[in-house]
Amino acid sequence: MASIGDVARLAGVSLGTASRVINGNPAVTPQLRERVLAAAAQLNYQPNALARALRSSRTHSIGLILPDVTNPFFGELAKQVEQVAAGIDYTVMLANSNDDPKAEANYIKALAARQVDGLLIVPCEETKNLPRDVKVPIVLVDRPLRGFSVVQCDHRGGAISVVQYLVSLGHRRIGCIAGPRHLSVARERYEGYRHVAAPLYAESGLDFAADTVVARFDYDCGYDAALKLLARPDRPSAIFASSDQQAIGALRAAADLDLKVPGDVSIAGFDAITLAKLVTPRLTTVAQPIAAIADIAVRTVLHARESGAKVERHRLPTLLQPANSTGPAAGNVVTLAERVKPPR
Repeated sequence: MASIGDVARLAGVSLGTASRVINGNPAVTPQLRERVLAAAAQLNYQPNALARALRSSRTHSIGLILPDVTNPFFGELAKQVEQVAAGIDYTVMLANSNDDPKAEANYIKALAARQVDGLLIVPCEETKNLPRDVKVPIVLVDRPLRGFSVVQCDHRGGAISVVQYLVSLGHRRIGCIAGPRHLSVARERYEGYRHVAAPLYAESGLDFAADTVVARFDYDCGYDAALKLLARPDRPSAIFASSDQQAIGALRAAADLDLKVPGDVSIAGFDAITLAKLVTPRLTTVAQPIAAIADIAVRTVLHARESGAKVERHRLPTLLQPANSTGPAAGNVVTLAERVKPPR
């Protein structure tokens, strides 16, 4: 591999002149600049990125640590972060903590050792805090922790909007597949659901707590939770799932119970992952502004690097996206027992 010295010798200039040209220093005559650039092209010279970073104290790289790269929402987030970074000549180093706080802490230290200009982190479900002894600015995405800047959507407001939509369709008994209670995101979405649904249950005298099942944010857990809600003789007429993955699992559960969606039960989710548009029926959901979240997160962490800015909190509005998985509440709910009862 050619070195800067090889370029200087071929161009017939000093090492200092060749270095100034490669690093964009204007204090070089046009003629010498052309000779050096021609020599660099002839030798296919690639500047040493690390050496340049040490001189400028920047690596033009950002670390991104996700808890689960197989989660479609986090996959889309990574894509958007990379697009924003590329637009300002930055690269992204991606790490998957696999929802393991110990691996997460190791990745933070490893990326800091690589001198990234900032770290964007979606914390693990079990993470209570993050290492504070790294000299790299950290901005959290989606899941806040005390003492760190965070960029997230209005989870509570998004849940309110979709549950209110179900109420507008005539649903009064709306079950909920809630996320893990130790996650602030799950708690905020549940609070939005409760804000709208609890008064309806109080008016009718029904047991509000009985129509909530707590589950992880994945397809299988959504399926199992929906079975618990829908296999009962007094099932709800609609389900709000706290994530699209849960909601898609609920669609499968309804199909296995021979329940039509939305004829027998309406199902809505949260996140607007790509798969929500591909399932049958298409899923009513709440869209997070992922592109805006990525843009603000990248710019916040780079601003923190330059200015040492204090903790910032950004909360962005969501967008309700009605689709075919929700419809008017049925006048008479047929129980599962009646549905499977053999004819006489």
